[in-house]
Amino acid sequence: MIKKTGLKVAVAAPALLACAGFSSSPAFAQETGPDLVIRGGTIYPGEAPPFRGDIAIRGDRIIYVGPKAPSGAKKVVDATGLIVAPGFIDTHTHVGDALASGDPAARLVLPFLTQGVTTAFIGVDGGGDPDIAATFGTADAGAGGEGEGALGQSSRDFGINFASYVGLGAVRHKVIGSADRAPTPAELDQMTALVSKAMCQGALGLSTGLFYAPQSFAKPDEVIALARAAAAKGGVYDSHIRDESSYTIGLKGAVEEALRVGREARMPVHIAHIKALGVDVQGQAAAIIAQIEAAQAAGQIVHADQYPWSASGTGLSAALMPRWAQDGGRAAMLKRFADPETMNRMKPEIANNLRRRGGPASLLITSGPADAEGKTLEAIAKERGLDPVDAAIAVLQQREAGVASFNQSEEDIAAFMQRPWVVTSSDASRGHPRYYASFARKYATYVKDKGVLDLRTFIDRSTIVTAKMFGLEGRGALKVGNFADVIAFDPNQFAPRADYTNPSLFSTGMRAVVVNGKLAIDKGEPTGAAGGRPLPHQPTGGACR
Repeated sequence: MIKKTGLKVAVAAPALLACAGFSSSPAFAQETGPDLVIRGGTIYPGEAPPFRGDIAIRGDRIIYVGPKAPSGAKKVVDATGLIVAPGFIDTHTHVGDALASGDPAARLVLPFLTQGVTTAFIGVDGGGDPDIAATFGTADAGAGGEGEGALGQSSRDFGINFASYVGLGAVRHKVIGSADRAPTPAELDQMTALVSKAMCQGALGLSTGLFYAPQSFAKPDEVIALARAAAAKGGVYDSHIRDESSYTIGLKGAVEEALRVGREARMPVHIAHIKALGVDVQGQAAAIIAQIEAAQAAGQIVHADQYPWSASGTGLSAALMPRWAQDGGRAAMLKRFADPETMNRMKPEIANNLRRRGGPASLLITSGPADAEGKTLEAIAKERGLDPVDAAIAVLQQREAGVASFNQSEEDIAAFMQRPWVVTSSDASRGHPRYYASFARKYATYVKDKGVLDLRTFIDRSTIVTAKMFGLEGRGALKVGNFADVIAFDPNQFAPRADYTNPSLFSTGMRAVVVNGKLAIDKGEPTGAAGGRPLPHQPTGGACR
């Protein structure tokens, strides 16, 4: 049990290390000495008991894990009293814009490094650009696999490692735009070809955001066809499912649709940011868990990620507007606002969606019109002398807005978090504290304060369990020969500072972060080192040239 005032850990005897696959001999000293040693921390190596010891790094690899690394390193990090772990892996993020930035400082992604996140997945929710080579910053992203060829060709420096999906939304928009219609056979062929090409360039799999228009217009057969193209190259199906609440087919129906895609495409299914969203489905976590575990028992590979917040983050139009009102995009939606007959049809649906979300006090505007940011929809309605539905429409007439939507119960969050197939993510997006503080909050709130998870489980499901789910070779564990993604944090100080009022504050307590052997955080401060790399998935099944 972890207490607020301190941390007690079990320490493995040195004799156990060899059984866990770790080196406890200084044989590497016969070669060139280490560049970096992390000395004297309590090491959580990944799916093995913790122990006090050292880690030695040469170049981008771990060359020693054991009780005492020899002296002579160029740099020594004193980790006394710290927890040393593999770098955290975030499976669901929206940091693609930062990684694509022309500003080298933005590409460091300091909000992640200061939480210990060294690897992130982008292209989620169906948004992954089918030009994966451009996303990775190289024309040869799939040429050599990790560590060779493609990575050496990158023209940009990154603070973190990243993998990317190809997205249904991006593919659909490229071929048929924002219309509410099925693709023609020829268009479907174009779409599957784009997915196949992206897989050859190193995409991790196919992502979908079926809750969002225009992806919500895609029928299951269309999704399955694209998923099969990804499955043919060894991809994963990652989905923001069609309904996390009661908007259309319901939470259970949306989970079943994801399972169906996996069954018919013959590929692993990953459910993004699993939750029971809104008053109509709160309390359904146990039923959804049983549904997924029944599929696992029948032989399907199914897993999920979760962010540790009761408020989701989305667009105001996505939260409240009927999908038919978004047919054709924002310009078409604004025209519908000007038609009284259409509004008579739309307003009751908006009101019902607002009810699902828990009412106007549950929606906090995080981005959008300056006079709305930082206020609840309830407060905006009172200020403007409008009812909440008209206030939402008025905000959207100014511009699209982002919202933090308080819609989950702590009981459901804990139930999902405790399942062994649910790993940590952030769903990082601007204006929500999850961008700066998800891993810190999970530790501080659900490990230290509430005891929902113990420390080792938190670390494993943020590192090695995730790496195994997605086949990230050489990452997620502190093991000789693995890539040197290593973090060291103070168990008494690691905590979020960001909250819903001030969402852009760096977390505290992360003392050292190493990315591919480069020390990115030292004594709690960024060094400016950019050790990250694109991580192209190696396609299987042939037919890539």
